[in-house]
Amino acid sequence: MLLSLSICVIAALLTRGQGTQSASSAIPPQSVFIDPRSFAVLGPNETFRSSSFNDLFNPTSTAPPFFQIFDKGFLSILGASPSIHEVASNPNFAFAHEAPIYNMPTDEVFFASNDGGPLGESDLNHNNLVGKISLTEIEAALARNNSAGATLDLPDTIQMTNGGTGPYHGSLLLITSGRGARPPSIALVNPKAPHNATVLLDNYFGRQFNSLNDIKVHPSGKLFFTDVVYGFLNHFRPNPLLPNQVYRFDPDTGAVRVVATDFDKCNGIAFTADGQTAYIADTGASGGFLGNNQTEPATIYAFDVDPRTHVFKNRRVFTYVDTGVPDGIQVDLNGNVYSGCGDGVQVWNDEGTLLGKFFVGSTSANMVFAGDGRLVIMAETKIFLAHIAAKEIPPISP
Repeated sequence: MLLSLSICVIAALLTRGQGTQSASSAIPPQSVFIDPRSFAVLGPNETFRSSSFNDLFNPTSTAPPFFQIFDKGFLSILGASPSIHEVASNPNFAFAHEAPIYNMPTDEVFFASNDGGPLGESDLNHNNLVGKISLTEIEAALARNNSAGATLDLPDTIQMTNGGTGPYHGSLLLITSGRGARPPSIALVNPKAPHNATVLLDNYFGRQFNSLNDIKVHPSGKLFFTDVVYGFLNHFRPNPLLPNQVYRFDPDTGAVRVVATDFDKCNGIAFTADGQTAYIADTGASGGFLGNNQTEPATIYAFDVDPRTHVFKNRRVFTYVDTGVPDGIQVDLNGNVYSGCGDGVQVWNDEGTLLGKFFVGSTSANMVFAGDGRLVIMAETKIFLAHIAAKEIPPISP
């Protein structure tokens, strides 16, 4: 089944430095530099933002997509000649929500449509879709202005895919939220047709999880994942049975245990390259049918990972985002942290300093490195491709 994705090639912005420019560094193409000192005091006569979900912070009124630079440290991530383009779109269908996985052998990115949310065309009675695009075709399409993506015909065991990573043992590692009485699960899916699937886990000692959300492979080979109540909040899962928690699953022994708890709504997860630090996004401010509440968390927490038990310890605030909520998380080879937020992808250094944004002007739930120097950004009804200098942490595939 083909999913038609119109390809929109956005011409590179010819202007530079629309805003206060750094005196010490050249501003690369499609970029603006905004000195934090320029908005530290707005004054009583200025218009303040009243909503982190509806009012985006774009003081230069630059047309997206572009790179919004707040700290010169972002320049080493972008490199001298970065670019960002909208490469696929479908304004009526949120086909590019979550679970981005780059499969290097075929140069394809796999992803899932919105599960239960706006324009997702999925609910209690309808599963969401897993699709893919060819980056080889996309790169060529930047010159000819057309391309297409495809959806995967997956077995009924795969319901409401929301997270993914890999390849893992040559397969896509998907995590699903479940639908109705069908349980959430962790599954391996063959990236090649017929896309056969093997479920690895679908319960916690006999109880169904709430709605599994995101997953990463730790350098130890263990799988770590988040479970949260969004399936219930989006009307496609029954009442929750468990707290919102982070779990570890050992695929060799089948053992599963809790490694972190006491979240409002734990969401994205990522590790540093050495596996010693974990990051968890808490999207408590986004409440599904309960609505948004800006006084709830929109926060990424950092943890130390115990080298023996893998329990997450020494919880501390890494960052509180200014727009929307932080959803999926990735970490690059230098330890910089990327998260999908209400205006695109925001990037911090390992101290939690906001370096800059891949400003796409709408919500991004996740992104994935497609090898070194390419970042593919999911933006619900759009996909963006950025060419930058940053390098990925090589996938862990025991």
